[in-house]
Amino acid sequence: MAANENILILNEAQIEQKINRMAYQIYEQNFDEKYIVVCGIVERGYLLARKIYEKLKEISEINVELCAVHIDKRNLSLSDIKIDPAIVDLEEKSVILCDDVLYTGKTLAYAAIPFLEKGAKKLQCLVLIQRSHLNFPVQPTYIGLSLATTIQEHVTVNLTGKEQVLLG
Repeated sequence: MAANENILILNEAQIEQKINRMAYQIYEQNFDEKYIVVCGIVERGYLLARKIYEKLKEISEINVELCAVHIDKRNLSLSDIKIDPAIVDLEEKSVILCDDVLYTGKTLAYAAIPFLEKGAKKLQCLVLIQRSHLNFPVQPTYIGLSLATTIQEHVTVNLTGKEQVLLG
């Protein structure tokens, strides 16, 4: 691969197929739940969560909520994690925590803490792309695509406009 050359990994139709499959997997593994809260790490994780939320509303009778997790991925701090809208009680709710790319697992590990502190009934993770460079004990329950990459390679996910996943 030449410098600055990007390889198309997933196009818009393929991304939609991955999202549909993951939504059905969520429904199959949570069909007996009364409430599911789909939470996305802002920015692209939230866009992914919204697509999963919309598909779950379409295919299931489960009460589904959507929320955004605001976290500074470059400067992780528990005091800076904000959930919007704020969720007070999670004891009877299952949470699906979404992000676009799982690289080291650090962001998902930090983002999971508020849901654990609030007593989530169940916490599952969903990623569109899993990269195999984990440094933290995070294993997603739902994976769109596992991608073997080098540390130097970069995965770019676009979920607005021309949806695509690029490797460069």
